Amino acid sequence: MGEGADQDRRRPCADVSPARRRCDPSCTLEPEATRGDGAARQVAADTELMDRALARGETARRRTAPNPWVGAVVVRDGEIVGQGATHPPGGAHAEIEALREAGDRALGATMYTTLEPCAHQGRTGPCVVALAEAGVTRVVVALEDPDPQVTGRGIAQLRDLGVIVDVGVGADAAARSLAPYLVHRRLGRAFTVVKTAMSLDGRIAARDGSSQWITGAASRADAHRLRAESQAIVIGAGTALADRPRLTVRDADGPVHSQPLRVLLDASGRVPAEGPLFDPELAPTLVVTTDAVADDAQRAWLAAGAKVLTVPAATGAGVDLTATLEVLAGLGVLQALVEGGAALSGSLVEGGLADRLVTYVAPTVLGRDGRPALDLAGPARIADAARWHLVDVARVGTDVRLDYEPPAPSRGSAG
Repeated sequence: MGEGADQDRRRPCADVSPARRRCDPSCTLEPEATRGDGAARQVAADTELMDRALARGETARRRTAPNPWVGAVVVRDGEIVGQGATHPPGGAHAEIEALREAGDRALGATMYTTLEPCAHQGRTGPCVVALAEAGVTRVVVALEDPDPQVTGRGIAQLRDLGVIVDVGVGADAAARSLAPYLVHRRLGRAFTVVKTAMSLDGRIAARDGSSQWITGAASRADAHRLRAESQAIVIGAGTALADRPRLTVRDADGPVHSQPLRVLLDASGRVPAEGPLFDPELAPTLVVTTDAVADDAQRAWLAAGAKVLTVPAATGAGVDLTATLEVLAGLGVLQALVEGGAALSGSLVEGGLADRLVTYVAPTVLGRDGRPALDLAGPARIADAARWHLVDVARVGTDVRLDYEPPAPSRGSAG
């Protein structure tokens, strides 16, 4: 902390609202010794500062894959002296950026970081060494990193170097923020977001198959933000034939560092290699298919500039979805946004591979002949129906966005 008049002019965070404490970088926390009930105050301060680190990490969500979007905050004598977020692959980790901003003020400081610091030499040096050399005396970690190169080693090495380490502050919020990375590292597959836009009676298209546009402009812009946060957008052959989509990010606010990979699932070679989906100037395209597809279809896709990968065929029809998500993970995809039709979305839900459902509900009714949002068998009895967890509700223009998570670990996410 600074001295003299500079110190006197600072307004302690305890005296202002929580909202201002989160967004005002000049806001400080009083030294513990000047406050009563030290332990409880420290817990509150730790939680608040970890929230700051989480917010900082979220600013990097669109740029870090296949690395996690980590945030870090350095605090000395109650003052935030450094903040950082993960740079694109090959660049500085959040901890290093925060230490650079803190400079000499990191000596004797506490660092709050949303994920365990690395202890191995990769494209950048180990963060634990930098922390110790900077003189940080305490590190507060939200989550242990499940990556096999890290998993507990960073925490252990920091303690071996004499740094105090506390783990678990803000763990639930960090797990929600970093869910795509955690699934990718723990399960070896892409985190799957199934997005639907439906009428009040659960229809995604009218009787003639038309669906543009069920929802309003605000929902469509919000969906483009989802695209910008994903590394791949996935559709099936039916959607590709019906809609001839571009599958690019166009209306998202904020920077778009690169277009997501466009992924077409076509087990039998139904989709011709033409149209916006195969325009390499717009974005890269991957066709996931099976050995059953004709050679001429594969050659046409390749000639159009797409990449083609084969996976096993699913029982019945289509491609094996688990294998597909594993292929995407191997390509560095942390989050795959599925914008397919009822069959693909239903198969992912039924197979236990949907990690989140994002549903935009429009104020319209399409009737019994409209096409349902999910095509799956479903339970025989209402008592057997799975109850998904509603995790967020938002009004988006004239529509409503509902976010759900599965009720229990799914078959696709069993350890």
